[in-house]
Amino acid sequence: MSAPAPQARLFAALDLPGEVGDALAAWARDAVGDREELRLVAPESLHVTLCFLGGRPEADAARIGELVAACTGPVGGLRLGEAVWFAPRRPRVLAAAVVDSDGSLAALQGRVSEALAAGAGFEPEARPYRPHVTAARVRGGARVRPEALEPPPPLAFDGAAVTLYRSHPGRGGARYEAVSRTPV
Repeated sequence: MSAPAPQARLFAALDLPGEVGDALAAWARDAVGDREELRLVAPESLHVTLCFLGGRPEADAARIGELVAACTGPVGGLRLGEAVWFAPRRPRVLAAAVVDSDGSLAALQGRVSEALAAGAGFEPEARPYRPHVTAARVRGGARVRPEALEPPPPLAFDGAAVTLYRSHPGRGGARYEAVSRTPV
C-alpha cells in the first residue's frame, strides 16, 4: 500500500498594501491590549481571504495557483470598516470588516470561487461572502466576551495582489507561504 500524497493547506487571498497592514496591526495591538486569551495575527500575515480550500495534494498547488492568477483584476474602492467578532456568541476571531464600495472585491471573490469550483473541486460556502481581515484569534480553550471596540482607522485602499497561500499551522499561530502571487 502506498503512502497518501502529501497535503498542502491552501487559501486564496487579496493582499493589503503595506501601510494598511501596518495601521491595522497597530489598531489590533491597541484593541487587544494585554488580553492573554487573544493572539494577534502578525502584520505580514494580514489579508482578505477569498476562498479557503483546506487540504489539497501538494502536487496540485501550482495548478491551483494558475487558476487563481487567471481571475485577477483591479480591486479598488476598499476601506476598513467596523470591528467584528466572529462568531458573535462564542467568538473565535476579532476582525476588521472590509467595505467594498464598488463591488470589485465581491466580483473577484466570485471569479476565484467559480474557477476553483470548476478546476479544483472547491465547494463554495453557502453563506454570503463577508470580506474582513482577521486581526486576532482566540487562543484554544479560551473564552472571550464580545465587546464593542473602536473601529480601525477608515483607511481607503486598493488591493495589492491576489495570492495563493499555503498555511503552515503551528503553536504560535499559522505561518503563510506564498505559492503564487499576481499583482492586481
